Amino acid sequence: MGESARTIAVIDDDLGVLESLVNLLASYGYKAEGYGTAEQFLNVGGLDKSSCIVTDVEMPAMSGLGLLHYIRSVNSPVPVVIITGKPSEKSDAFYLERGAVGFFRKPIDGDALVDLIKSVC
Repeated sequence: MGESARTIAVIDDDLGVLESLVNLLASYGYKAEGYGTAEQFLNVGGLDKSSCIVTDVEMPAMSGLGLLHYIRSVNSPVPVVIITGKPSEKSDAFYLERGAVGFFRKPIDGDALVDLIKSVC
């Protein structure tokens, strides 16, 4: 990836997961920036400088699903990958039907995540 590569935003309120994913993406040569909340991401203009977003579902205030809905409502084409560590009856199809490009349960298969990012971002 060249210096003109845009940023992959990682949004998760779990600092350990956040740092782990940012480090994983950096180890593959991506420029990755971490945010603890969806609001923080939006407040610093993260959507405008991101080529891809990886976001947790369960977060205080705006959830990952709320962020996905907002991104699609402003017609942003930025791909969004949803991750979760919480058990849920919601399937991959639930998130894909709402505009996500992928869905992973924690612990995340890092290679699978990077493969998806390579293909969509």
